[in-house]
Amino acid sequence: MRTAFATPATEPRASAAARLERLPFSGYHKLIFTIIALAFFFDSVDLGTMTFVLGSIRKEFALSTAQAGLVASSSFFGMTLGAAVAGLLADRFGRRPVFQWSMVLWGIASYLCSTAHDVNMLIVYRILLGFGMGMEFPIAQALLSEFVPAAKRGRLVALMDGFWPLGFITAGIVAYFVLPTLGWRTVFALLAIPAAFVLVVRRIVPESPRWLEHRGQLAEADRVVAQIEASVMRSAGLSSLPPPARLLEPTPPRGRSALREIWSPTYRRRTAMVWSLWFFALLGFYGLTSWLGALLQQAGFALTQSVFYTVLISLGGVPGFLCAAWLVEVWGRKPTCVVSLLGGGVMAYAYGQTALHGASIPMLLGTGLVMQFFLFAMWAALYTYTPELYGTGARATGSGFASAIGRVGSLIGPYAVGVVLPLFGQGGVFMLGALSFAVAALAVWTLGIETKGLSLEALTSSGEDAAALPVAGNEVWK
Repeated sequence: MRTAFATPATEPRASAAARLERLPFSGYHKLIFTIIALAFFFDSVDLGTMTFVLGSIRKEFALSTAQAGLVASSSFFGMTLGAAVAGLLADRFGRRPVFQWSMVLWGIASYLCSTAHDVNMLIVYRILLGFGMGMEFPIAQALLSEFVPAAKRGRLVALMDGFWPLGFITAGIVAYFVLPTLGWRTVFALLAIPAAFVLVVRRIVPESPRWLEHRGQLAEADRVVAQIEASVMRSAGLSSLPPPARLLEPTPPRGRSALREIWSPTYRRRTAMVWSLWFFALLGFYGLTSWLGALLQQAGFALTQSVFYTVLISLGGVPGFLCAAWLVEVWGRKPTCVVSLLGGGVMAYAYGQTALHGASIPMLLGTGLVMQFFLFAMWAALYTYTPELYGTGARATGSGFASAIGRVGSLIGPYAVGVVLPLFGQGGVFMLGALSFAVAALAVWTLGIETKGLSLEALTSSGEDAAALPVAGNEVWK
């Protein structure tokens, strides 16, 4: 008498994507999210620090506005290189090792910044720091999006980006208490400590099963997915899981590199859109935020006052990213991105006019808070949207090169402000930011697709029209 039933040899193998998509959201997903988001947070603290210490660095080295802009831009040059290299490396060698090395690099470089004996060495160390940060940002997007089911993906990636304003605020708090007494060098030295967090990542975060499967490592992909399934079942208190959906991702042509893939007919319009979005959005954002503290000091505020007011203004980013995390799932990625960019542009102009005409401090803070609300909502939408535009074999490369193009804008932005400020004043600086956000919004509006509610695999096969595709999970293995 038969007491067990063997799985027929002809039964098709469920893909890693199909098995991951059908998992209920659980404490395991929350743990992975928390670890990746904390790494993103520590990176953001390092990046945001320049906003608060630039005035002190400028004073110590007696820099002109153009030279100070070059110092502020130097890390973005490194980020441009890091983002481009990281995407290619992550699509070839895996997300996990690149993610870990990025943290090691920015930790070492942050400490080296504290030892710089002249402005030239500081620029070199800031480039190295930027290289590590540039590696981390796009890989965090790709890694998290490949672990989380479609129903929660947008919200969690948007919430991950919310750790950037929290990092920015933390950088301000550290600068507020440390900068006046111990100086900017101590600030950089302290920010090297969180690099030890790489040990947590190494122990807990596995390699992306989607990437393993794409590289043909089917046994390893199945092993990792089985571990994830077991963790989810323990976390959710389940004894069984629903059957996986049929989610098929087309195999890219043999011999085609990931860089060529992002310019293939399937992706070229998306790539043109997302490169324009990142370039102009980051040109405007970093052109403004890198100089916020220094502009307040130039307007007559003391060092501690400028740091304090910049931190207060940054608090507007917290409800901004929370609102965007809700809107990307309810309203969609594309409209959330467009509205946040336009809102940021309008408020950047309003903030500039307020600062230019010497309005009251409540008016200055109010316009600044609303400006940061829209700008950090923009970041949440941007980080959610970008990795969803590409398939597994090109996702890290697509995200990495979009980020790299954005870092070119980041590189140009602070330096451009240093050039524009003496010629056109603060009003010209904020007009530059407003125009940059408007161009980015136009690119998304005219070239962007909507990705809300669709599996990553469905988006891969959609060409230029994702709207007609079914949500993941409609087809089930029989």
